[in-house]
Parts: sequence; C-alpha cells; structure tokens
Amino acid sequence: MTAARLLKYARRRAGFSQRALAQAADVPQSTVARIELGALSPRVDTLERLLSAAGQGLSTEPRLGVGVDRSLIREMLRRTPADRVRLLTADADAARLLDRAVIRGR
Repeated sequence: MTAARLLKYARRRAGFSQRALAQAADVPQSTVARIELGALSPRVDTLERLLSAAGQGLSTEPRLGVGVDRSLIREMLRRTPADRVRLLTADADAARLLDRAVIRGR
C-alpha cells in the first residue's frame, strides 16, 4: 500500500478533513494534500506523526508468499488424499518415537 492510500484511509476512518489532520499532527495542510495525491513521498517520521494523529500506527508485516517453498505444497497436492493421510500418519509416528527418545535420554 502506498503512503498516499494509507494516509487517506487513516484520515477518512478517523473522520478528519485534511486541514483537521494537519492541525492535529502539526504539519501544513498542503503537505497532507501532496502526500495523498502521491506528489510527495513523506519521511517515515512525518507519516508516523500523521497516522498517529488519525489514531493509527505504522508497522511492518512479512509479505505473503515470501520465504514459502511452493514446490513442496504443489508436490503434496499432487498426491491422493489417502496418500496424504498415510504420509501424515508416518510423520506423526516418527515424531512420537523422537519425543520418546528425547524423554528417555534426559
């Protein structure tokens, strides 16, 4: 999501006009307008201040699909349901044996 969309969404959700948000965040109204138009890419601290004034925050989240090995998923989906159950059962049995071995080893 762009800073423009994020700010506009937060401002509207808070029920603020651009002017009211600008006053609450102590930034010029023209800055809010330029950010929302996409004409200005704000500094992180400015965006955080504006979002905070609108009752929102700025955080990061991992992108969907990044770090996921989809080849393993595709391979599993090629198997029949019965084959998947057999595989899961074998994995569960192996996990139980490993768990018992760890407990005995203590």
